[in-house]
Formats: sequence, C-alpha cells, structure tokens
Amino acid sequence: MRVTYSMDVFDLSSQEEFSPLKPLTKRARRILTPAEDNEVSTNSVTRGEKERYPAPAEDKVSTDLVTSDEKELSSTLTGGTLNSQSVGPCNASQQREDLSELCPRIRDTTVSSKAQSDPDKQKKPVYIYSPELIQRCDAMPKIINRASKVHTLIQAYGLLNSMQVVPPRSATTEEMLGFHAEDYIQFLSLLGRQTDEEKLEEESEQYGLTYDCPINRHVYTYAALTSGASLRAAECLMEGRSQVAVNWCGGWHHAKRDMASGFCYINDIVLAILKLREKYDRVLYVDLDVHHGDGVEEAFCASTRVMTISVHKYSPGFFPGSGGLDSIGVGKGRGYTVNIPLLEGARDEEFVPLVCRVLHKAREVFSPQALVCQCGADGLSGDPMDSFSLTPTAYSRCLQFMLQWRLPTLVLGGGGYNSPNTARCWTRLTAILCGHKLSSEVPDHKFFMSYGPDFELNISPGNRKNMNSKEALRRIHNTIIENLDKLKSSSSQQQEKTQSTN
Repeated sequence: MRVTYSMDVFDLSSQEEFSPLKPLTKRARRILTPAEDNEVSTNSVTRGEKERYPAPAEDKVSTDLVTSDEKELSSTLTGGTLNSQSVGPCNASQQREDLSELCPRIRDTTVSSKAQSDPDKQKKPVYIYSPELIQRCDAMPKIINRASKVHTLIQAYGLLNSMQVVPPRSATTEEMLGFHAEDYIQFLSLLGRQTDEEKLEEESEQYGLTYDCPINRHVYTYAALTSGASLRAAECLMEGRSQVAVNWCGGWHHAKRDMASGFCYINDIVLAILKLREKYDRVLYVDLDVHHGDGVEEAFCASTRVMTISVHKYSPGFFPGSGGLDSIGVGKGRGYTVNIPLLEGARDEEFVPLVCRVLHKAREVFSPQALVCQCGADGLSGDPMDSFSLTPTAYSRCLQFMLQWRLPTLVLGGGGYNSPNTARCWTRLTAILCGHKLSSEVPDHKFFMSYGPDFELNISPGNRKNMNSKEALRRIHNTIIENLDKLKSSSSQQQEKTQSTN
C-alpha cells in the first residue's frame, strides 16, 4: 500500500494540479521538534553568512512563472526572484507561515556576537588552480580549451580576489590504489613511458581505453593531477581552511575501479570522498550531471557512511544506462543510494523543486557531516548531449539550497561540452560561493568572442519538448521519499536495538 503524505511534508501526490512551483507558494507547515523549534527561534542569520552566499539578482526561471508579488519568497523551491541578499534560516513564526528550511525568508539581520567570534564564517572559498592543471585539462579530447575558458571568465569577473587560490598536487599511486585496481594504474603509468601507443591498443581495450577514453601518453599525468586537485580541495576542508572548496577540473564520476569510462580515467570524486571520510563520519554526494554518476554509486553502494544522490537522464540507449528508480544500494547500504531518473527536456521549474525536496529529506534522514556536489553542466540547454533544457539558474538554486546547510562542501565540475555555456554556468556558481552578483554582460577577455552573438552570461532554456509528465514526477518523488522514510525507520530500530544490547 502506498503511503501518502499531507501537505505538511510537501506531498506531491496530494496536489490537484501538479506544478512544482505553484503549490509551494501556499502556506505549507512543517512540524518542528522542540529542539528544532528552540534552535530556530533563538538563532538569526549573521551578516557574514549573508555576504557569503547571496543569490545573483538575475536568478530567475522565467517571467511567465514568476510574478512581482513573489519577490519576497526564496526561489530555491518556489521560483520567486532572488535578490542580492543571502538566504538564511527563518525564525519560528516564519517557518510555520512559509516553508520551514525549504523556503527561507530573505531579510535584514545584524551581526551576532557568535558570528563575530567565529572566524570560519569569514574565510574565503578555496579555489584550486595552477597553469599546469589548466594546460593538462585543455588538452583532453571532448573538452579542448574548456578549462581555460572557465578560468579566464572567472578571472575576468574579478572573482579570484574573493577566493583563496590554492595550487593542486598530484595524487600518489598509493592514493589512487585506495580505489582503483593496481593493474589498471600500472597500465596508465605504462602509457606515459610508451612512445608507440599502437603496441598497447589491444590491451588498452580491456581497461576501457577506447573511443570515449582514448589512450595518450599524458593520460596518467593528467589523471594524477586532476585527482590530486580534488584531494587537495578535500584536505583544505579538513584543515578548516574554508567551509567551501572548488575544483572545476574535477568531477569525473564514470571511472570504475579497473577501467576508464565516459571520458573519465580516474574517479577523483571517490578518492576525495575517501579522503573526507578520514575526518567526517557521513558524507553526502550529490550529482547534478545529465549522466548517471555510476562510478561513484558503484564504489559506495554497500556503504552506510556515504549516501549518493544522482539526478540524470534515464532513457534507453543513453549512457551509461544505469541509475533507475529502483537502484537503491545493496546489502547494508540498501537505501543509501538515491536516483532521480528523468526523461529528456527537463526544465528548471520542475528540476529545482524536485531535487531540493529530495535533498531536504536526505539530509533529515542521513545527517551528513560533509557534502560533495558534482555540477556537470551537460544538462544545460545547448549542450551537445541535447537532453535537458536547464539554465544556470537550476544549478545555482540547487547549490544555494545545499550551502544553507553550512557543511564542509566540496564543489566539482564534470560534464559540459558546450564550453562557453559551461563557463557561464560555473562562473555563476563561483560567484555564489564568493557572495557576488555578476553583470549579465560578459566582460572583455581572451575568449570574449566565444560568447557571441549576444555576449550575455544568461542562457535561455530553449524549445526542447519536456517529456517528464506530472504523473511521472509524482511517482519519482513519492517513491524516493518512501524509501528514505523506510531507511529512517530501519536506522532508528537498529539504534534502539544497539542501545538495548549495550
């Protein structure tokens, strides 16, 4: 029997007309525990936090979905207009009126004494960069010069001044062997010493080094450096250097233990999560790429300490063909794998509310201590993947929603094969991390002509037909929420059993 939920917990199936935006403008109520209620009513947003994560003023879905009287609502879930102030937690009365933590008010606050004494809240985001890292990534097939376009646009907007620029390091063989098979790593290393690549072509196929992951003698150096960049970012979080670290050259989620896959040679995400696990007991991984994060999911599908959430296109013949709604983990890790499979044409207005509702529930059930977010931009309108019709707004709002949790957060790149659009998107996300609004006009820089003919930062959603029906979105949401509720129930029972035994 299917469990139903009241509007109090944002049930999609209870809506007469399913619109992920419209229902959330109603006065939905969340029942707070005494501890939560006390915490909400006694804490306010600090100015440091406001300056840290403001939302760009141009962050809109579309004028036909947003009306002027919705401007005071946070658009993380409602689709309202964001202003230059930050999203912060509501007080108790506002939570009862609006949308609890799912729909915070945007309001003025004063700096509390706690914020003044907490230097961590004032630390700039860490940005992993070196000329060699950019050069190595620029040379990789499918993303030629993408790294340079991303970095130079970030630089042109002056965002480097608001970040801690930290050089990467190369991952050691021992670190890569923490996940990958020894013979696979040895073969990648052999490629760097082999001058005649044709001699290794036959053997290379068993390691996935074929048309989408072509062999070249520099692949080991590239893989070690990009993986080391993500490891360095994770280390900065563990050292308390900042609450947020970003490596736009990382995010290669398809690489398997013993083979390359989908343009991915080394799974830097798995390595970074393993590094974070040295300090943080529970790590939440969120994958926004249009492709299923299969490599990361396979690595942790039996773990209770890493929860993976992937929102992606799931359609016959679409790579990698995994990530169905019923894929929820195995063994003890059953329930800790969450997949949000969508059809082509997904747009901001259903993507953002659905993803954020799932994230909210996952946080409630899993209580993560650290967060890793892969922001693959191949779901953008205009990408050669030709699948979703997203704009940077979708990525911005999902990232803003997660930043409200104020967890150590590692932000990574991934897919994105329209390089100017990927640069537009990741620059917008970088601005959010820095607490800046950006001009809609792309500034003059080395790759300025790549942004013609309009030379604008914004991207239109396009006209692709949306194949995601209201009924399908209801089913996806309700199934995931039910699975997470079961996980919460089983976890509580296990804790009670452990306590009674002790």
